[in-house]
Amino acid sequence: MSSHPLIIVGAGPSGVTTALALVHAQPALAGRIVVVEKHHFPREKYCAGALGMRGEKLLLAMDAMPDVPSCPFDGIRFRGLFGQTEARLASIGRVVRRIEFDHALVGIARARGVRVDEGVNVLGLEIESDGVTLKTNRGRYSAGVVVGADGVGSIVRKAMGLPRGDLRAQVLELDTEILEHEKDLSMIDFDAADRDLPGYYWDFPTVVEGQALMCRGAYKLLVDGTDGADLRERFAARLRHMGLSIDRYKNKRYAERGLEVMTAVGKGRLLLVGEAAGIDPATGEGIAQAIEYGTVAGTFVSEALARDTRDIGGAFDAHFRTTRLYRDLRIRERFARHFYGRERESIDRFFVESDAAIHVGCQHFANEPYDGLKLVEAGARAVSHGVGALVERALRGS
Repeated sequence: MSSHPLIIVGAGPSGVTTALALVHAQPALAGRIVVVEKHHFPREKYCAGALGMRGEKLLLAMDAMPDVPSCPFDGIRFRGLFGQTEARLASIGRVVRRIEFDHALVGIARARGVRVDEGVNVLGLEIESDGVTLKTNRGRYSAGVVVGADGVGSIVRKAMGLPRGDLRAQVLELDTEILEHEKDLSMIDFDAADRDLPGYYWDFPTVVEGQALMCRGAYKLLVDGTDGADLRERFAARLRHMGLSIDRYKNKRYAERGLEVMTAVGKGRLLLVGEAAGIDPATGEGIAQAIEYGTVAGTFVSEALARDTRDIGGAFDAHFRTTRLYRDLRIRERFARHFYGRERESIDRFFVESDAAIHVGCQHFANEPYDGLKLVEAGARAVSHGVGALVERALRGS
């Protein structure tokens, strides 16, 4: 059984970006770390596929942005209980297919000397004073440090003794033809106008095997374990209103986990990134955040491996709480609990009566400097709607 200074469990964007950031900072480590993945590439990964430009910029900085088919977009349209608003910038992101994007990202990592073992299912972890042993279907792996990038069902998270969390989401998506009225494919649409759904619907232009289609989905946040509306039933009703039948298309279900700020993302020799740690519970956005998680973790670990690694996880948790990503997710956790709770109508009016908040959201998505006038306008609107303290913090902190 060979030993490695670092093993990453999971070869999605958070895990592979962790490896890329690590070897970008310390090229000599390329041959000494291993990424293990239970699936074989290319593998399907259900996901709406919206990649914010801020994630793309992080990969470009490492010359690691995959060249795959995509649909660029430059604006966001929001429909709420009281109307609709939209904002547009120059190129804020693109919609990708994870089956192509993840495969290409793994290829880039391998080209830089990172070992990626496919078909390795981690069955359990043995944590000892001098390292961690991974029990897998392909034998044992030994590491000084383990990064859990293994998603919602993270076995690394379980080994840390962390709770499943109460900000979990159910998601259902499918791909349909583009409808006649959907002529502007440069926008992504969010529809939160269904009072019976603690979540929203989306419509994102996409490319599937060379064909232009529309990825449509429904997101339902389960706050504190509450269930409520039947997701498929509500989504089917929306599709019928559009002249579409949910039964005509492949229904793709999956779960997501939002970050809860009181939960640690590192402990002992273990640390978490991406959805194993938690993503944005308000929207379920995950790809750009996974890339940012990986960049933060890879850079941190590249330096920390030279020191005592017995509590590298605890040190990472403390470091993570100083980052822009943590501040952003902390605000979004608070926002999600309010927007999908008693303050929904007030916050909804705030969004639809001015494009300022959506405009700032576009700037955040694109990692562009915020427009000061739009921030002032958004703050003023927030105050007038009685949600100033909550929304102004969100706009200024994200």
